[in-house]
Amino acid sequence: MRRLARRRVLLLLIVLFIAFLFVKSDWMARWMYPIHYKEDIRTSAMNYGLDPLLIAAVIRVETNFSTGKESKKGALGLMQIMPDTADWVIQQAGFANVTEDTLRHRADVSIRIGSWYLSNLHKQFDGNRVAAVAAYNAGPGNVKKWMNGNVWDGKIETVKDVPFGETRHYVQRVFYYYNKYRDLYPEFGRNSE
Repeated sequence: MRRLARRRVLLLLIVLFIAFLFVKSDWMARWMYPIHYKEDIRTSAMNYGLDPLLIAAVIRVETNFSTGKESKKGALGLMQIMPDTADWVIQQAGFANVTEDTLRHRADVSIRIGSWYLSNLHKQFDGNRVAAVAAYNAGPGNVKKWMNGNVWDGKIETVKDVPFGETRHYVQRVFYYYNKYRDLYPEFGRNSE
């Protein structure tokens, strides 16, 4: 009899726990989809005219908010900037005291450099953030070639037409997380369109 009572209590606790998760689903979802470095992201978003949720989504896809990363191709830091691109951004934007080490290990530096670059791409593609995100991954030359050659029209609905599988998947993932973040953190984001 005691064994049956324990099982019932255990079953009741499990049911209550599952009910709690459904009732507090925002809490659970925010735990599964966190945004770190909010102040650095917010500052860069304001400075460079970007939606902070888009910056967060790029970071989530690039490194899942982990500093100190270096890709197999040599991209550095939280936002995975190639050293040549970082050097160009530093020159164009007039950033001082940025080294490969600070880019790799300091979140604020990586967010500032990556956000400036994403903003520049956003301008190059006349405010088309989908094309800008594709260019962040594949380079602006490739994306311009696709769009000028009628290979891809720069829209999320036709991302299947992007000829690079890695870039196609990258854009899909960034906008998946962007949409998740938009639902979970409406107070953090803003529409950039």
